[in-house]
Amino acid sequence: MDVEKINFKHFIIITLLTSIWINISEVFRYFVLVMPRVKSFFDDKQGVADMDFGIFTIWGVWDTLLTSILVFVFWLYSKSFGNSNRSAFISGTIVWFAVFVIFWVATANMGLSEWKILWIVLPLSWLEMVVGAWIASRLYKKYKKGYI
Repeated sequence: MDVEKINFKHFIIITLLTSIWINISEVFRYFVLVMPRVKSFFDDKQGVADMDFGIFTIWGVWDTLLTSILVFVFWLYSKSFGNSNRSAFISGTIVWFAVFVIFWVATANMGLSEWKILWIVLPLSWLEMVVGAWIASRLYKKYKKGYI
């Protein structure tokens, strides 16, 4: 079996470039759609869903970790099934299920958010992951052609 090893330099570059989209999507979804609903759910209690530099830094680390997992899962999937839009769709959906569906269902199940917020966050986070995987797909194709 021919095993192709991941090029760590290209993986880092592709992760950082893809993380631009992931960060923009996460920040938009949180500040425009999630934060107001979470604050309302907790009757605008002070300190709930607030952002400060420390939390924003942790969020940046979270987004980078999320992106690296997405890029790696896409790379693994594309090694077996080829680099295609279908591979981006499936690998993005796999990461979405493993991260966002579990997180939001658990959050609502523990009473830390209302269930109806899932109708907003789950479709948007799925779109975020599929678009992120598609970006990684395009960047890996450029890597193969020698542009990255």
